[in-house]
Amino acid sequence: MKVALVGIGKIAVDQHVPAIVASPDWELAATISRQGTVAGVPAFTDFAAFLAARPDVPMVSLCLPPVPRYDYARAALLADRHVMLEKPPGATLAEVQDLCDIAAARGLTLFATWHSRMAHGVAPARAWLSGRRVTRAHITWREDVRKWHPGQDWVFEPGGMGVFDPGINALSILTAILPMPVHLIGAVLEYPGNRATPIAARLTFSGAVSADFDWRQQGPQTWDIEVETDDGALSLRHGGAVLETSGGLKSAGPDREYRALYARMAELVRAGASDVDLTPMIHLADALSLGRRVQTEPFQF
Repeated sequence: MKVALVGIGKIAVDQHVPAIVASPDWELAATISRQGTVAGVPAFTDFAAFLAARPDVPMVSLCLPPVPRYDYARAALLADRHVMLEKPPGATLAEVQDLCDIAAARGLTLFATWHSRMAHGVAPARAWLSGRRVTRAHITWREDVRKWHPGQDWVFEPGGMGVFDPGINALSILTAILPMPVHLIGAVLEYPGNRATPIAARLTFSGAVSADFDWRQQGPQTWDIEVETDDGALSLRHGGAVLETSGGLKSAGPDREYRALYARMAELVRAGASDVDLTPMIHLADALSLGRRVQTEPFQF
C-alpha cells in the first residue's frame, strides 16, 4: 500500500522513513514538506496539491508538530485517505475527537500512535502485572531537550507541550501496563521565565503512582518505570526496551517501535478499523489543569 509522509523533520528521517522502507506493507510514495525531501521519492510542498495530484495514495502519515496537525488530518480524511498520527495525536482532545467522528462517518482508519507502547518490554510487562495488585509505581523520565529538539522553539510554545512531549511517552506506557486505571490528583510544573510550557513536572496519581519529568538532564538519559506489587517488583528501563523483575526475569530487545506502528496501521486498514486511545493525553490535560506553576530560570537553546 502506498503512503505519503507529511513533515520531513528529524523524527520522520530518523524513524518513519526507515520503518516504511523496511515494511512489507507500505511503499513511501510521496512526501509533503516545505523544506525536507527523501531521495527518490516524489516531493510536494503543498498538501492540497498532493491530495489533488495523488488519489492513488490511500494513507497519510502526519509527522508535523501537534498544533498544525489537525487541519492536515481533517483535509486528508475529507479526501478519503486513512490517517496515521504521530504522538501526541493533537493539540487538544476536542480536535482529535472530531477527527474520530469524521473517520467513523467516512469508514476510514484513524490511528493515534504511541510509539513507546511498542517497545520490547511493554507487552510482557503488561502480561506480568496482570492479576497482581500494584502497591506503588514511579516514573523517572529525564532527558536533554537540546539533544532531541535542537533549536525547536515550538516545543516551548502553546500546544508544544514542553516536557510532556517526551513525558507523554511514559504515560502511554504506564496506561498500557497497569492492571487498573489511575487519575491525576496533583502536579507541580516548572516553567522557565521565558517559556510558555513546562520544562519539568512532578505528578501524583491515585493508587500510589507518581512521575518525575525533566528536560534538563545532560549525559546519560533516564527513561525508567518502577512498579511494586503484592507479588514482586518490575522495572522497565531505556524507554521500555529492557524489562526486569524481582523474580529474575530479564528481557531486552532492539528498537523496532516504528516498524510495529506501521505493521499495526496495515492491520487496521485491512480490517476497516481505527485505534485512538486518548488516555495519555487526558492525563496530560489534567496535569496542566491541576498543576501548581513554579517559575524557574530562563531557558535558551
